[in-house]
Amino acid sequence: MLSCDICGETVTSEPDMKAHLLIVHMENEVICPFCKLSGVNYDEMCFHIETAHFEQNELGRNFERINTIHCGTSDNRKDNTQQSKMEVNSSIHSPCASNHPKISAQSLPKDGTLEHKAFYSENLTESRKFLESKEKQCDLSKIKGSIYDTVYSPPECPFCGKIEDCTQDMETHVKTNHANLLDTPVKDCDQPLYDCPMCGLTCTNYHILQEHVDLHLEESSFRQGMDRAQCSRDLELAHHLQEEEDRKRSEESRQEREEFQKLQRQYGLDNSGGYKQQLLRSMEREVNSGRMHPSEFHRRKADMMESLAIGIDDGKTKTSGIIEALYRYYQNAATDVRRVWLSAAVDHFHSSFGDKGWGCGYRNFQMLLSSLLQNDTYDDCLKGMSVPCIPKIQSMIEDAWREGFDPQGASQLNDRLQGTKAWIGACEIYTLLTSLRVKCRIVDFHKSTGPLGTHPRLFEWILNYYSTEREGGPKAVCTSKPPIYLQHQGHSRTVVGIEERKNQTLCLLVFDPGCPSREMQKLLKQDMEANSLKQLRKFVGNLKHKQYQIVAVEGVLTAEEKIARRQASQVFTAEKIP
Repeated sequence: MLSCDICGETVTSEPDMKAHLLIVHMENEVICPFCKLSGVNYDEMCFHIETAHFEQNELGRNFERINTIHCGTSDNRKDNTQQSKMEVNSSIHSPCASNHPKISAQSLPKDGTLEHKAFYSENLTESRKFLESKEKQCDLSKIKGSIYDTVYSPPECPFCGKIEDCTQDMETHVKTNHANLLDTPVKDCDQPLYDCPMCGLTCTNYHILQEHVDLHLEESSFRQGMDRAQCSRDLELAHHLQEEEDRKRSEESRQEREEFQKLQRQYGLDNSGGYKQQLLRSMEREVNSGRMHPSEFHRRKADMMESLAIGIDDGKTKTSGIIEALYRYYQNAATDVRRVWLSAAVDHFHSSFGDKGWGCGYRNFQMLLSSLLQNDTYDDCLKGMSVPCIPKIQSMIEDAWREGFDPQGASQLNDRLQGTKAWIGACEIYTLLTSLRVKCRIVDFHKSTGPLGTHPRLFEWILNYYSTEREGGPKAVCTSKPPIYLQHQGHSRTVVGIEERKNQTLCLLVFDPGCPSREMQKLLKQDMEANSLKQLRKFVGNLKHKQYQIVAVEGVLTAEEKIARRQASQVFTAEKIP
């Protein structure tokens, strides 16, 4: 009875033992009994045990018995042992040697002798394939210190056994010292081939292929790591960009809020109070600075309270009689003026402590209304009225909104004017006059009609409004036409006449609510000087705002016409020139 030293199986004869070793331990997986090495063929296992576990004498004796069984009788043991060692060495040192577990015993040399030339031809052909496949990979073999070099241990020459630091140096060594062997053709190579599923490399050694595939996996893992790092950088960049965008939006939002609050303050919608509150605070500052006596403060406060109670302006900012004074002046002086047309009588009102900075629209309405109240044509629609104070004008506009006039304008001002410093413009003046049955229209000079941003068409329109005769007649003409409300961005004034000068130019005469009474009263002197008219005169080159709007009074509306205009104001439109 014979017992297998590898697995302990017992057989009755040497032929049975040979068959057992061939079937169980050569075609199937062989495992080292000392270190559990597996995945190699029988000859490689023998070489491994002889070199790695040689000092363990008992297994060394078993190894001899295994070789005896494998190689045949004792007479030719020496030759067969040498053949076995040669096969093992070829399997170990060749980078592409066959190691597949399915290789049968018939594929091994039977004569016990392996030609040296054929041995190197096989190894050189597989080495050439391996080198050529490496050249096809991106730059793994060219970049020193890359992942390709870090995965493999220092490479060993398959021809002479020399060890180099990296694969690139090994390639140089092989091409320099073994070039003649690289050109040796392969004859009758019938060993099985294994193809790399990732790059197409062909190899006869399964374990070399496994290491090659592991390299691909390492490279893939490295690339995945790089991709993850790149993804992390991309996410960080995206996060940074998002933070920057949020910061910009926050800054823009803050600026918008500040601009909106600025506009609210500018147009009196910041809930800081209205005419009454501003007047009291202004007079208190005057008292604290010593410019007003406390007794004067109390007297003015009492007058204000009375004016607010009855809704009539106290007249403290009014100057009357200017149109008559202008008529006298033009008759006797102004030699550079060819003709002049003046509006009907009108009083000048200027801003006070209570409306300084925002009340120009209200003051211009007071001027226009003061002229209409002196004209019999408007007695029917303005019966019993006096020039109202600013809070009363605000109340009258609110009444017109509630009646249905200009709902869009009412919405923009939150349907409220009383108790605020809200500005008003041409639309509010038109709404208020129409609600009183005063016939008027808005004309919008929405863009420049002359050089350097001037508006000569505006001057021509006003000239046609006031003048009935262009030739002949007196030099100064007092017409029955009411003054014209003139609006531009940020301010409004009242046009009370127009000059046609001897050099063929036109000049408007305007009342500005920003001009104080002491300046306007200089026009009432009998010996009025030409310099006093500078504050009234506006030539074409003086009006260069982008847009101007005028409200011109043209008569009285019937009840039906008032209803029609109220309906038309649902969508507010103005006549445009040009």
